[in-house]
Amino acid sequence: MLPDGWVWATLEEVCLAPQYGWTTKALAEGNLRLLRTTDITSGSIDWKSVPFCRDEPPEVEKYLLHDGDIVISRAGSVGYSHRVRNPGRAVFASYLIRFKPMINGQYVAYFLQSPSYWDSVYEERLGIAVPNINATKLKRIALPLAPLPEQRRIVAAIETQFTRLDAGVAALERARANLRRYRAAVLKAACEGRLVPTEAELARAEGRDYEPAVQLLDRILAKRRAKWEAEHPGRDYKEPAPPDTEDLPKLPGGWHWASTEQVGSVIGGLTKNSKRKAYPLRLPYLRVANVYADELRLDDMLEIGVKESELARVLLHKGDLLVVEGNGSIDQIGRVAIWNGSIEPCVHQNHIIKVRFPFVEVGKFVLLWLLSLGGRDQIIRVASSTSGLYTLSLSKVSMLPVPLPPLAEQRRIVAEVERRLSVVEALEQEVEAALTRAQRLRQAVLKKAFEGRLVEQDPDDEPASALLERIRVAREARAAGGKKRKTRQMRLPEM
Repeated sequence: MLPDGWVWATLEEVCLAPQYGWTTKALAEGNLRLLRTTDITSGSIDWKSVPFCRDEPPEVEKYLLHDGDIVISRAGSVGYSHRVRNPGRAVFASYLIRFKPMINGQYVAYFLQSPSYWDSVYEERLGIAVPNINATKLKRIALPLAPLPEQRRIVAAIETQFTRLDAGVAALERARANLRRYRAAVLKAACEGRLVPTEAELARAEGRDYEPAVQLLDRILAKRRAKWEAEHPGRDYKEPAPPDTEDLPKLPGGWHWASTEQVGSVIGGLTKNSKRKAYPLRLPYLRVANVYADELRLDDMLEIGVKESELARVLLHKGDLLVVEGNGSIDQIGRVAIWNGSIEPCVHQNHIIKVRFPFVEVGKFVLLWLLSLGGRDQIIRVASSTSGLYTLSLSKVSMLPVPLPPLAEQRRIVAEVERRLSVVEALEQEVEAALTRAQRLRQAVLKKAFEGRLVEQDPDDEPASALLERIRVAREARAAGGKKRKTRQMRLPEM
């Protein structure tokens, strides 16, 4: 139930007739900017990044944006809206619909962010693959119309509350960024031998010997060779190639540069094809969509047909390092995580490269290295190509350089990183929860505002029914033709 003096109205009743935008392609340069859905979804518009029209409309004035115009997305990010400010010389694209409010424009803009509006949008959406909505449906959406003076008070109260919320959110965003920087600093220190005392330092202080990483590597290589020769009698063994260390930084005492294939077995996965549908043995398998940076997302697992002869190669073991072979974004290529063994048996697709290590500690340390900025730089370096694309392969993962500390030092580094990052993760969860609460508070403010519970009502305000009637008269005068001056006089001022 609405408060006294309020009435229900539709967007059509409080705005001029909605208008679809101009259909053309966007260019990086030009004379007339083209505002698109993607330019408004962040909640603000960076006009410098808005592209230009390839073809300008024959009637430019018809599509020019003006201060206070409201545009609503009708496809893709359906229902997202923005109240335009200082657009300069710009038009709006065809997936946007323009509304020109005849009441307080910011009141309408806030309503288009409210729970009531979004409930209406979800009811009106059409389509399956690409949800969409049209002007006819949008203009039928009902909004609670307050008296004009109360609209101004509501807008002022919302802005006061939002200013406080924005300050809190900004502080939370800074905290989140600081936690990300701290995480990166911990990984960097860990992979440069600065997080815990090195084994060489401890051995000197305690007057004892220790096994440097070069001896650890010799043990790993000898163990791998013996295993291979036992499995392939009479065949020549190919020694894994060491990395090119010319451009690599100097390591702490007792450390040694190795290649991934020197410290682990690099193994490809299953190639997906139609023949696999006929195989009787079907197992869950990992895809790119399941592996993220130090994270496994296993809620959406699929099955694939596997031949018995493939099992030994493609079965996952707990502790295997998983490397994403390719991704459209350079920031996402080479995502790495450790297999946790939570699904058994489980195999992996060929777009996930598996690395199996002789020691669990080595796998955990290599994960830390590949998550660090230094490791990411090496992934990007080997993944780059002359064509400008970024892809990984078995051979490229095999040649990745890895800084190898002594085994005892690896254990201490991994334990200290896990201790520190567990604190970071707990704080990050608190920050995310606080950001979620801030968004809920924002919606709660809007809900109260459009239920008439945010500010006090004034019985002396002109009722919204009279306001709606004045708008109707102004609209009729505008439509009559030849009465533009009278219409301008009767149109309500933007606030």
